[in-house]
Amino acid sequence: MKKTWVRLTLVLLLTAVLLYFFVRSVKDWGEVWRYLTHANIWLFLLALLLTPVHLMTRGLRWKYLLIHEKKDVRYYNLFAGNAVGFTVSFLLPGRIGELVKPLYVARKEGIRAGYSLGTCLVERAFDIFTMCVLLGAFLLAKPLYASRLQLQPATYSKLYLWGIVGLSAAMLLLVVCLLFYFFREKALAFTARLLKPLPAKANDKIVKILHEFIDGLKFFHSLGNLLTYIGLSFVVWLGIMAWYWLFFLAYRVALPYFFLIPYIFLTMIGASIPTPGMVGGFHSFSQFGLTAIFGIDPNQAFGLTVVVHAVQLVMTCLVGFVILWKEGMTLFQLRKLGESTEP
Repeated sequence: MKKTWVRLTLVLLLTAVLLYFFVRSVKDWGEVWRYLTHANIWLFLLALLLTPVHLMTRGLRWKYLLIHEKKDVRYYNLFAGNAVGFTVSFLLPGRIGELVKPLYVARKEGIRAGYSLGTCLVERAFDIFTMCVLLGAFLLAKPLYASRLQLQPATYSKLYLWGIVGLSAAMLLLVVCLLFYFFREKALAFTARLLKPLPAKANDKIVKILHEFIDGLKFFHSLGNLLTYIGLSFVVWLGIMAWYWLFFLAYRVALPYFFLIPYIFLTMIGASIPTPGMVGGFHSFSQFGLTAIFGIDPNQAFGLTVVVHAVQLVMTCLVGFVILWKEGMTLFQLRKLGESTEP
């Protein structure tokens, strides 16, 4: 219990610090309000309606991983799993939604929990990998757009740095997955030695989940499977970029679609910071991207960031709560579901 409170305190402190620097950038609250009310209402409503589309494309990609365990997985359950997982992550601390998502689908479909968890770890690795590839393409194409988008050297340096960090994290995660898959027994033996200090019950539980997790990496066995999954990952993220392009257009910020790559990459990094509901991390990185990359007024960048985060939170949670209401479940039942995997 004490450890939980210490962790929660540190997370809340980090969130407060990030929010402080985000809010401090505002110079004129009247300007913020003017920017917020200067929108094309029809495009804004269209963006609202299309917010859950990424849950659909993520579900399609996830189905491709799960068919190696069960061929007739219901697409609705994958969509619902993504929706309730994001809802829990938005509203409860600890990013427990990352566990709720695979465990929800595992229960609905009768799939092994560790297997489902393994596929979600693969998803995260490929999310980072995909955006790193897109960022690399953006940076390499600089001569083609240098006259239209003039970035300061410091901004390019930060993009290169975050790109390297992100790619390194993705590659490390992929290497660990590959080691577990191709050197199963040796990897499990090494892990068992690391787990010796833990109680026997927790040790056995983790080892069982690891066995199922390794089974969830079956798609690595075929190059065709791997390339197909990479293609689906690009579908997910190019769709997310299209949504942001439409959202900014609704606020009369006409940005070329290709130029959104570094902004989306930065928001992904900010969202990965373990703050409740992405608050603080997403806001700071979004504002930096809008001001440093596109030269948008800080007041406008503040307003756009607040609204884009609020739209994603409200629409995702609305979908999530409709699904929970339909199934007679509560948010706290989902929280217990996620906590059930903790040693």
